Amino acid sequence: MKICRYNTGDAGLIEGDSIYPLGDALAATGVVRAGATMAEIIDALANQSGAAAGLAAARSGKSLTLASAKLRAPIINPPAIWAAAANYRAHQAEMKVRVGAYDRTQLSADDLMAEVFLKPASSIIGPSGTVILPKISKHVDFECELCAVIGKTARNVSAEQALDYVFGYTLCWDISIRDPWGVGGRHNTRNIRKGFDTFCGVGPWIVSKDEIREPQDVRITVEQNGKTVMQAHTGDMINGLRDLIRFLSSVTTLQPGTLITTGTPAGVSKLAPGDHLKGTIDGVGTMELNVEAER
Repeated sequence: MKICRYNTGDAGLIEGDSIYPLGDALAATGVVRAGATMAEIIDALANQSGAAAGLAAARSGKSLTLASAKLRAPIINPPAIWAAAANYRAHQAEMKVRVGAYDRTQLSADDLMAEVFLKPASSIIGPSGTVILPKISKHVDFECELCAVIGKTARNVSAEQALDYVFGYTLCWDISIRDPWGVGGRHNTRNIRKGFDTFCGVGPWIVSKDEIREPQDVRITVEQNGKTVMQAHTGDMINGLRDLIRFLSSVTTLQPGTLITTGTPAGVSKLAPGDHLKGTIDGVGTMELNVEAER
C-alpha cells in the first residue's frame, strides 16, 4: 500500500498508476474525522479494524492518474522528526575530511544514538520541491536517507518488537549547512544547521511496511545533475532501525506519524544553485529536488 498527499493536500491511496481519495473515504466510513491529518490517517490505518472498509470505499471512488497529480510531502505535521547522526562508518570518515568531525569510532551504540537530533516540521518540502541555500552558508550538503514512519504508540519497546510499531517507510533528504557552525565537529548545532526552511525533503509517498521485507537490506542511489554520487546499502548502518526505535522509545513516547530518519551513507555532496537531485530507495521510490539560492 502506498499513501500520499496530492494536489490541494488531500490524502490519497496509490494503486498502480492511479490515486484514489483516501481521506474522504475514511471519514465517510467513520474511521477518521473529516479533514483528518495524515498522522491521524496513519493512526487509523495502523490501529483500527474499520480502516479496511475505508480502504475499500476509497478504491470505489473516482480516481485520477498519478501522472496528472501534483504530489505533496506525504506528511507535514509529524509529531516529531528524529534524525540519526553519523550512522554509517564511511560517512563518519568523510566528515572528518569535510569539516574536521571528531572520531566517533570508539562510541558505544547508545552513546552514538544519543547524538540523534530533531528537525522542525517547518523544514519539510515535498516531491519536486526546491531547496533554498541560505545566504549565511557557503557550504550546504545533501544527505539522503531511509525514513521510518511510526504507526503505533511506542514506549520502552525492545529491538525485537520494534518493527511491529512501524507503519511504513519514506525517503528523507536531510539538507545540512556545514559552515559557519558545523566546522570542527560542533554537533550540538545540528538542530540549527539542519533546520532551515526547505531542509527536509520527504516523499514521494509512504509505503506500508509490508512493501519492504527488511529495512536493513535496501539500496540507496542519488544522482546530482544526472551523475551518480551516492550508492549505498542500509545494511551498513551502525545502529539499525530496530535499535533506533528501542533507544528513542526508552527516552520518549513515539506517536503515530513520527518520522525516524536513519542517517546518511557516504557520498554527500555540496549543493549549488541550479542543481537537480534525484534519490531512489529500493521499495520506496524516487524523489527529486531542485536547488536555488536565497534571494
